[in-house]
Amino acid sequence: MFSSQTLIKTPSTRHSCNRWDGGRLGQWVVCAAWPYVNAVPHLGTLTQLLSADVYARYLRLRRERAVLVSGSDEHGAPIEVEAIKQGLPPRQLTNRNHQQIRQLLKAFNIEFDNYTRTESPVHKNFVQETYLKIEKNGYVYSKTVILPYCENHKRFLPDRFVEGECPHCHAQGARGDQCENCGKILEPVDLIKPHCVLCNQTPVLKQSKHWFFDLPKLSDTLRTYVQENPNFPDNARNFSLGWIKEGLKPRSLTRDISWGIPAPFAGAEGKTIYVWMEAVLGYVSATKEWAEKNHRPTLWKKLWKDPRSRNVHFIGKDNIPFHTIVFPGLLKASGEKYNLPWQVSSTEWIQFEGQKFSKSRKIGVWIDEAIQLAEADYWRYVLISFRPEQKDANFTWGEFERRVNTELNDVIGNFVHRTISFLHTHFNGIVPKFTRTEETDRDTLVALASTPKNIDEKLERFRLKEALEQIVGLARIGNRYLNEREPWKKYKTDKSAAGNSLGIAVQILGTVGITLQPFLPRSASSILRTLSQTSLQGWGRAGKCFVRPGTRVKPLRPLFHKVSTSALKARLEQIRSSKTV
Repeated sequence: MFSSQTLIKTPSTRHSCNRWDGGRLGQWVVCAAWPYVNAVPHLGTLTQLLSADVYARYLRLRRERAVLVSGSDEHGAPIEVEAIKQGLPPRQLTNRNHQQIRQLLKAFNIEFDNYTRTESPVHKNFVQETYLKIEKNGYVYSKTVILPYCENHKRFLPDRFVEGECPHCHAQGARGDQCENCGKILEPVDLIKPHCVLCNQTPVLKQSKHWFFDLPKLSDTLRTYVQENPNFPDNARNFSLGWIKEGLKPRSLTRDISWGIPAPFAGAEGKTIYVWMEAVLGYVSATKEWAEKNHRPTLWKKLWKDPRSRNVHFIGKDNIPFHTIVFPGLLKASGEKYNLPWQVSSTEWIQFEGQKFSKSRKIGVWIDEAIQLAEADYWRYVLISFRPEQKDANFTWGEFERRVNTELNDVIGNFVHRTISFLHTHFNGIVPKFTRTEETDRDTLVALASTPKNIDEKLERFRLKEALEQIVGLARIGNRYLNEREPWKKYKTDKSAAGNSLGIAVQILGTVGITLQPFLPRSASSILRTLSQTSLQGWGRAGKCFVRPGTRVKPLRPLFHKVSTSALKARLEQIRSSKTV
C-alpha cells in the first residue's frame, strides 16, 4: 500500500495545500462521522473523531497527502425539538454547541483540515445542486403519504416530534424515527397511542406530498461495489449485502420542518431535505469548502474524482448503511463519477459500564467532562486501546485506571523516564557509543527494526488498536532489555558496557517517540524534542538507530502519572454538580 519514504519534515496540515500538484504521493480524504449537535458528544462519538485524526497523522508521516474533514450535523427534528424546549432559535442552539465542540476538539488535539457545519453555505448549495442532478438523472420521485398532524400547533409531526408506544417491544416513549429501547427503525404512523412532544395532544392523520430517492434502481450497482471492495471490514460487508438481499427501499428525502436545507425540487416549497440524506454529502462539501478556503477552488475535484485518490471513513456500525449504500448511491446517481468510499472502518459498539450511553439517564461520559478528568493523551491512549475493531467493548473506570497505570505509565512512561534519567545521572545527558556485539543487543535491535513494519501492517488494515499495542510492546522490550542488562549495576564496574546498553535504549526510545506521534502527539513531541531538538520526525526513521552517539539529550519530566477510579468518579460528580441546569 505504501512505498518506502525517506525522512522529511512534514508540513502542518493547515499549510500544505501548496504541495498538491502532481507527484507520486497518495491522495486521501479522511472522513470522520459528523457529530449530531443537539448535545455535546459522548466518548463513543469521540472515538470516531480521534480514529480519523490518528489515521490522517499517520498518512502525513508517511508522506501521503491527506485532508481530514468532518463537521457538526445540525439540522433535523431532534435539533428543532430541543431548541423549542430551550426556548431558542435552532441556529442559536447549534451555534453554541458547534463552537463548544470545536474548542473540545482542539483540547483533545484533534486537528481537522476542515471541521465545518451543515449550515455552511458551501454545504447547503452543494446539497441542493447535487439533488437537482440526481432528480434530472431520474432517481427522485414524489408521492403523497399519510403523516401525523398536530392541530394545536398546526404542523406535521415527523421523526422526534411524535412519541408513543413501540409496536415491537411496546416500550413507552418510542420516537417517530426509532425506539431507543429495542433499536427498531420506525415511521411516525407506526406508533401506538402517539402524542405530540410539544403539547402531548393526540395527532390526526393528514396527507402530505414528499420526495424520495429511488435507491432500488441502484441495487445491482451497489451489490457489485460492496462485493468487489476488498477493504471493507466484515461487519460493513455483511450488513450491506444483507440490506441489499432484503431489497433496497426508496429513501425519504424531505421533511415538513423549517430547520434544514430547503428542498430544491419544484413544488417542494416549505419542505427541507431529511437530515440523514444531506449530512452524508458533507464529506464532499467539506472538502470543497477546504479547497476554497485555501484558494484552490477546483482541488476538491482531484480528491473526489481522480482515480488515484481514496476516501476513507471512520464510523460506528449503526451508520454502516448510510456509508456503504446510501452515500455511494447518491454519488452514483449524481452522474459526477465520484470515487466511492475506499474503506469504511466501522467499529462495533462501545458501552459504558455494561450499558448503552444515555444522556438522560447519566450513563456515560461526555467529552466536555472527560477533558476535565484527565489530559488529552490519557484519553487518546485509552480510547484507541478500547477501540472495538472486531467485537463490542465495555468502558469501565476500573479498566481506564488499569490501562493508564499499568500500560501508559508503567510501560511507556517508565521506559522513557528511566532511560532519560539514567542518561543524565551517569552520562551527563550525552548519548554513549554502542555496538551490537552481545546477542541480547542484536536481538533487541532486530525487534526494534521489525516493529515499524508490524505497525504499518496493522494500520494498513485500519487496526488502530493493534498498532498501538505494537508500540506498547516495543516499550516493554526496552524495559526488559534494561532489566536484563542492568546498566545501573554495570556502571560501577564497566562504564562502557553500561553506556552501550543506554545507547541502544535511546534508539528504542526514538522509535517509540516516532510511532507514538499519530496516537499521543503531545507526549511524542516531548520525547522527540528531548532526543533530537525537534518535535516532529518522519516515519522513515522509525526502527533505525537515528540518535547519534554524542547527542546531548535534554532532561524530561515524567510524562504520565497514575490515576484512581475513586478519584475519577468523585471528580465527575463534582463536575456534574457544578453544572448549571
